[in-house]
Amino acid sequence: MESLSFAALPLTTLLSFALTSLLIELTPGPNMAYLAVVAAGEGRKPGLATVAGVALGLALLGLAAAVGLAELISQSRPVYEVLRWAGVLFLLYLAFDAWRDAALDDAPRDRSSLSYFRRGLVTNLLNPKAALFFITVLPAFVDPAGPLLTQNVALVAVYVAVATAVHAAIVVLAAAFEPILTDPERERRVRRVLSLLLAAVALWFAWSTRM
Repeated sequence: MESLSFAALPLTTLLSFALTSLLIELTPGPNMAYLAVVAAGEGRKPGLATVAGVALGLALLGLAAAVGLAELISQSRPVYEVLRWAGVLFLLYLAFDAWRDAALDDAPRDRSSLSYFRRGLVTNLLNPKAALFFITVLPAFVDPAGPLLTQNVALVAVYVAVATAVHAAIVVLAAAFEPILTDPERERRVRRVLSLLLAAVALWFAWSTRM
């Protein structure tokens, strides 16, 4: 098993990193909350479009970390704070938007899949906590004697794959509740509960990412 490798990394290292990534992704956070809001309220297709945006955002952050940009951001307190609060405000905006949609009753929603994709992308690009993961946890699995950039990119690919699988599962499970929300009043109540939970996640995010 040890002889099998990917990008100069032993299989055991890749499996250990994949397990670490899985445990981190199973911890409730902004992505999980927002994906549940979208899938339960709008259905599987918008939810999966959001997952694709989230995946691209994570990949871009991982690549930025691989070339040192994320570390540069983490060393600049003003830049970090701007990104952190921008992320908090964006999550609060999404919570407000979900609450507002609940008040629209049966009014048609004209958001395209691209709109949900962009929201998922922006949510992650404004998440300094994800960038910090790539420059704090990921290096522990890199062999300093091997090709650093290749190893970093490989580990980023593993993390994005694990995260995307978890996010897709959340969407499928949450979307299963959409048919239950056929009653307008019940749908309105669920949307408002989910929007309040998303707002709570935004406040938790503000607290947990402070330096």
